[in-house]
Amino acid sequence: MERTRIFAGAAAALGATTAYVHYKSAAAERAHRVRGKFIDVDGVRLHYLERGAGQPLVLVHGVGSMIDDFLLAGLVTRAAERYRVIAIDRPGYGRSTRPHDRRWTPAAQAELLHRALARLHIYAPVLFGHSFGATVAMAYALQYPVARLVLASGYYYPGVRLDAPLLVPPAIPLAGTLLRHTVSPIIGRLLWPAWRRVIFSPAPVPRRFRAFPAWLALRPSQLRATGEDAAWLVPAVAEMAPQYSRLRVPTTIIAGADDRYVSARAHSMRLHGEIGGSELVLVPGAGHMVHHVAAPAVMQTIDEPRAALGI
Repeated sequence: MERTRIFAGAAAALGATTAYVHYKSAAAERAHRVRGKFIDVDGVRLHYLERGAGQPLVLVHGVGSMIDDFLLAGLVTRAAERYRVIAIDRPGYGRSTRPHDRRWTPAAQAELLHRALARLHIYAPVLFGHSFGATVAMAYALQYPVARLVLASGYYYPGVRLDAPLLVPPAIPLAGTLLRHTVSPIIGRLLWPAWRRVIFSPAPVPRRFRAFPAWLALRPSQLRATGEDAAWLVPAVAEMAPQYSRLRVPTTIIAGADDRYVSARAHSMRLHGEIGGSELVLVPGAGHMVHHVAAPAVMQTIDEPRAALGI
C-alpha cells in the first residue's frame, strides 16, 4: 500500500508538472507574435524574417535562441539599412519545425539553409553566425559559396563542455521525452537569470534582453533541438577542424575578449591562426553575447572588416 501511495503521488506530481509546462508553452506561443514568413524545404517548415534591400546578409543564431535574439540586439535594424537581411529560426527553434527523421548535425543544417536560400534566390550571401550558429556557418562555407564569413563567439574545436549535462538530457531517447515535458523546462526557468548573467558576463544583461521569450525557448520541442545540437557540437567540430585551413573566403572572427562561456583564446584566436588571411576582432569587456554588447563593432566586421580592428 505504501508503494502504491508513493507511485500514485509521483504520477500525480508528474501529471501536474506536465500540465503546467504545456500551459506555459501554449501561453508563450499565443503571446509571441509571428514576425516573418514560412518556407517549406525538405519537409521542414522554416520561419524566416526578411528586412531591407541590397547584398544578402544571412544571420544564424545559436543554441537555445531564435530570431528574437538578433532583433533585440538591434542587429536586424542596423543591417537592414544596407543589406537584404535574412534571419532564420534554425530547425526546432522559434517557429521552425524539426522532423525526427534525420540527424540535425551542423552540416545537415547548413545543407537545409543552402536549399532554403536557393528558394529565396540567394546563392553567395554574407554569412553571420553566432555561437552554434557560427558552427553552422562554418559548415556552410566549407560546402557552398559565400561572399564573406563573419563568425561571432564560436566554438570551433572539441573539448569539455560544462553545460552538456544540463543541455543534452532532454534530447535522450525515452528518458529525454519525460524530462522535457516535466522538470527540464522548470529547471531551465529557475536557472534562466543565472544563465543570462553567464552569457553576458562581464557586461551586465541589457534591459532590452528581458523581452526575450524565455518560455518559448523552454518549450519541450525547443529543448529537444537544444539538446541535440549540444550533443552534436563536439563531434561535429572534431570532424570539421582539419578542414578549416582550406577556407579561401574573406573571414572575420569576432569574440568578446572576456567570454566566460566559450574561451576566445581556445577557439577564436586559434581559428584565426588556421584560416589564412582571416581577421580577428576581440572586444574588450564583452562576453559571449558580443552582438548585444558591441553591436556597432559587429556591424563593422560585416561592413568593413579591417576598420573594425581599430576598436
